[in-house]
Amino acid sequence: MTTTKKSTTRAAAPTGAAKPKLLLRNATPQDIPGIHALTSKVYAGLGSDGTYTVAQLRGHQHHFPQGQFVAIYEGAIVGYCATFRIGEKLALKPHDWEGITGRGYAARHDSQGDWLYGMEICVDPDYRGLRLGQRLYNARKQLCERLHLKGIVFGGRMPGLSRRWSQLRSAEKYLEKVRSGSLRDPVINFQLRNAFEPIGVLRGYLDTDHESRGHATHMVWRNPAYGVNGGLEVSAPLPRARTARVAAVQYQQRPVHSFEEFAKQVEYFVDVVADYKADFALFPELFTLQLLSIENRNAPAAEAIAALTRYTDRIKTLLSELAVSYNINIIGGSHPTRDPNDGHVYNISYVCLRNGAVHEQRKIHPTPNERYWWNISGGSSSNVIETDFGPIGVMICYDAEFPELARHLVDQGAQILFVPFCTDERQSYQRVRFCAAARAIENQCYVVMAGNVGNLPSVDNMDIQYAQSCVLTPCDFAFARDGIAADTTPNVEMVAIADVQLDSLAAARQHGTVQNLKDRRFDLYNVTWKDSASSVHTSSRVSPARETSARHREQQLHDAAD
Repeated sequence: MTTTKKSTTRAAAPTGAAKPKLLLRNATPQDIPGIHALTSKVYAGLGSDGTYTVAQLRGHQHHFPQGQFVAIYEGAIVGYCATFRIGEKLALKPHDWEGITGRGYAARHDSQGDWLYGMEICVDPDYRGLRLGQRLYNARKQLCERLHLKGIVFGGRMPGLSRRWSQLRSAEKYLEKVRSGSLRDPVINFQLRNAFEPIGVLRGYLDTDHESRGHATHMVWRNPAYGVNGGLEVSAPLPRARTARVAAVQYQQRPVHSFEEFAKQVEYFVDVVADYKADFALFPELFTLQLLSIENRNAPAAEAIAALTRYTDRIKTLLSELAVSYNINIIGGSHPTRDPNDGHVYNISYVCLRNGAVHEQRKIHPTPNERYWWNISGGSSSNVIETDFGPIGVMICYDAEFPELARHLVDQGAQILFVPFCTDERQSYQRVRFCAAARAIENQCYVVMAGNVGNLPSVDNMDIQYAQSCVLTPCDFAFARDGIAADTTPNVEMVAIADVQLDSLAAARQHGTVQNLKDRRFDLYNVTWKDSASSVHTSSRVSPARETSARHREQQLHDAAD
C-alpha cells in the first residue's frame, strides 16, 4: 500500500560532528515501536485494518531485514518502507494484498526471488514537504540495483477513482485517462514520474481502501541495469554506472528589498534544479552580497560585513531547509562572515546536504580585492565533505588557481570539485576557468563552476560581473568533447545541468589514454599540507565556535620536492 501520511517516538541520533537532521537507513528491531506509532497515525481512519501489528513488523525484519527502511527527521521516525523478494510468476499475475504479502507479514518472501515487491510506503503527513516518498522510492530502486533484480512491482492506490466512479464505472478507464493526462491522480502521477509503468488493474486488491474502491494499479519498474540479449536474460546483470546530476546556477545580482525576497529567488532555483532531479546545486561566490542592496546605500566595509554577519544564521537555515525539503545537496556559494572568536572575516561556503547536515569550507586564498575591500582572511584547512555520492571538495574562486589545493582534495578521495566564483570581467573569469579546466585534467576529476551575472551599483566591489558557468571533465574518450559537459551563455541568468559518471573517472585513472594520478613521480615530489594546519581540525565545521584563533592564520601549501 502506498500513501503519503509526526510520530513522537524518537530514534537514536546519529553520531559525528555534522549530525544529519534527516536520515534514511535500514530499520532495526528497536524501531518497531516508532514504526507502529507511525502507521497507527497514518491509517487512523482505517482503525485496526490499516495499522501494522508489532508481530507483522517483526515479520518484515525477520524475513528480509535489508528491505525495510525508515526515514528519521530530528530523531523521529517519519517514514517507513517495507519490501520483500518474490518470483516473477507470482509478482506479475493478478493477486491481492493479503495473499501476496502473507497477510502483511512479508511471509511470501523468497530469498531467490528475482523481483522486489513493494508492500508498504507511508509518510507522516506533517512532514510531506521533505519529499520523503521520493527518498524511499529511491532507496527501493538502489536496493533493486544492488541485488541485481529484474525490477520492482507493487499494487498502487488509485485515490481519485471513487470521485470519478459515477462517470467512468471502470478502474481501467480511470487509469487510462490518468495516463493520457485527461485526469490527475496524486499517487498514480507520482509513480509515473518515477518511471513506473502500469501493466493493469488489480481488482479487489485491498477492500479497506475505499477511495480506490478496493482496486490498485499493477505497477512495475524495470531495472535498467538488468541486461537482455536477444530476448534471453544474460546470466550476470549489466553493471550500472554511478551517475550524479550536477547543476550550476548562474545567478543574477539584482537589488532586493528584504531577506524574504532574496530567499524567494534562491528557492526558485533550488526548485527548478530539483525538478530536474539534480543531486547537487552550486551557487556563486559572494551571491549573498545581494542582501546589502536592501538598505540601498554604500556602507563602509566594516559596517557592511557586520550587516552580512547578522544574516549568517538565516542563510544557513534557509539553505539547509531547502536542501532537506527539495532532496538536494546545496553548495551555497560563499558568504563573508566575521568570526566572533578571533574577529577575522572569512569568505565561507556553507555546504548543506539533503540529510540536514551543514558543513563549511573557508576560502584559503583571498584575492587582493577581497583583502582591500573586506579585509578577508584566509582559512587554514581544506578537507573533503562526505555526501551520498562520496567525498566532494570545494575551492572558492581564486583557490582554483592553486594546483596544490585541488591535489590535496583529490588525494583525500574527491571526485567532484565545486568552484563558486565571482569575477568582474572576462580576463578575471578566464583565469579561473582555464585553471579549473587544468585541475580537471591533471586530477582526472569533474569540476563544477557557478558565477554571478548582473550588477549591484550600490554595493562596493559588486558593480559589474562576468560569468559563464560550466561543468568540466577530464579530456579523454570517456568524457565530453572539449572537456565541457555543459555550460551557459555568458552573462545570462540560467542553469547548466549535466550528468557526471563517477565510474568513468575510476576507469580513466586506471586505464585512460594518460593516467595523471597513477603516473606521478612520488620518488621526486609530493604535495604536503603543513601539520600545524591539517592536524588540528577539519574543514567540515558545524560549530566554528570550537576553533581557536591559531587555526585562522594563513598557511601556505608547499611542494616538498627533493
